[in-house]
Amino acid sequence: MRAILSVDQGTTNSKAILVSEEGTILARGSAPVGIAYPQPGWVEQDPKRIWSSVLEAIDGCLKAAPVTVRVEAIAISNQRESVTIWDAETGDPLGPVLSWQCRRTASACADLIQGGHADRVMALTGLPIDPMFPGAKMRWLLDRAPKGRKVRLGTIDSWLIHCFTGGQVHACDASNAARSQALDLKRLVWSDELCTLFGVDINALPDVRDSSGEFGVTKDVPGIKDGTPILAAIGDSHAALFGHGAFNPGDGKVTFGTGSSVMTTLPHFIAPEQGITTTVAWQLGGTPTFAFEGNILVSAASLPWMTDILGLPDVATLVELASTAAPGGPGFVPAFVGLGAPHWDSDCRALFSQINFSTSRAQMARAVTDSIAFQVHDVFATMGAQSPTGFGRLFVDGGPSQSRFLMQCVADMLDHPIIQRDAPEASALGAAYLAGLALGMWPDLQTVASLNASGTKITPVTSNKNDNLATWKDAIARSTLRIPSATSE
Repeated sequence: MRAILSVDQGTTNSKAILVSEEGTILARGSAPVGIAYPQPGWVEQDPKRIWSSVLEAIDGCLKAAPVTVRVEAIAISNQRESVTIWDAETGDPLGPVLSWQCRRTASACADLIQGGHADRVMALTGLPIDPMFPGAKMRWLLDRAPKGRKVRLGTIDSWLIHCFTGGQVHACDASNAARSQALDLKRLVWSDELCTLFGVDINALPDVRDSSGEFGVTKDVPGIKDGTPILAAIGDSHAALFGHGAFNPGDGKVTFGTGSSVMTTLPHFIAPEQGITTTVAWQLGGTPTFAFEGNILVSAASLPWMTDILGLPDVATLVELASTAAPGGPGFVPAFVGLGAPHWDSDCRALFSQINFSTSRAQMARAVTDSIAFQVHDVFATMGAQSPTGFGRLFVDGGPSQSRFLMQCVADMLDHPIIQRDAPEASALGAAYLAGLALGMWPDLQTVASLNASGTKITPVTSNKNDNLATWKDAIARSTLRIPSATSE
């Protein structure tokens, strides 16, 4: 039984699935990944632990697989915008993984903006200058790496490709490169100008390749035959979009996780206006497909936080409690590490607003769950104002997408139908489909789209959207308010 082993390396977990020629999942495995917070706003991970978690996930998946399975290829999807550094000769890490959530480069980014570079960076990369993106992070890592060594810099796909190939290949795919802030998005090559601006050694960066194609072969990977080809690499949000078959301009998806990604396919490259980004969704045969994207920094991560605050046993209980409260209570802004799209405000912080003595636990829970839908609404509205095609099918994925209550809130707030799929492994499936194209397992995109065509359509049902938005906008205004520090005479 031919199968593709697809790895999805995420912020909190690494997953592995085996995908058959019919597109079905034959086995699963997962392992946790630790996160460290050495200072307020600093978020980092151990690159060795990321690799060991991938090996644990693969081991669990292979142990659960039918004995007749033969792994034909490896596929990779990965957390994006996280970046690390390692010795080119020994393969030893020379620093931590700086997470996409990490804000340690906020002052460096502020200096670049103050220096008047924001418009030029946006024009070249489709991305704003913000600590979320790797440009300034790579400089931070280089400044603290041991001197006199040949180093490699890369996003998580390139680190995993290094590990899978025994250090033989230093490469990434175009979707991950497009999130690095060092790639010229129109020419699809590393930019000397951007590398100079951010202080990045262009020679330390990986080769940029198609999302579906050759990334080397495995060497000394436990449980995997040496010489097994790695045939796909892609950022996790891009992989989910591909996995849903969102191949028509205007088709999109919302991935709900620690943060959220709202992404819609474009007919061609369009320079974004402020608030959202343009990115390479994937690249096939040297031809990129572009997409609008809005990155929400904290989404479902607020649910376990509120669960603990209210002393509830689990997130499911929190969501159930929230469903008992009518909308229109207090507001909540989950700006624990600032706000992402479309606000892009690194300095605002999380808050509740409009609380009084009659505010109940259920209303507090509802404010937190509603904040997920409100943030998606803000990105959706910003995209709609700039889209040349309007919106087509809108898919949802990620763990929270399985909650009918949460997704009904999203559909109501967007006033647009969404398609809910039982696809918690959407990113891993998308990567597997890309590897299958390179392998010849599936001949074309139409065949890929037919592999995962089922879903539940959720249509909007409420009409009090504007009233609810007023509370949200008020909460946003309070969160972004700047209060001068008290000074002594």
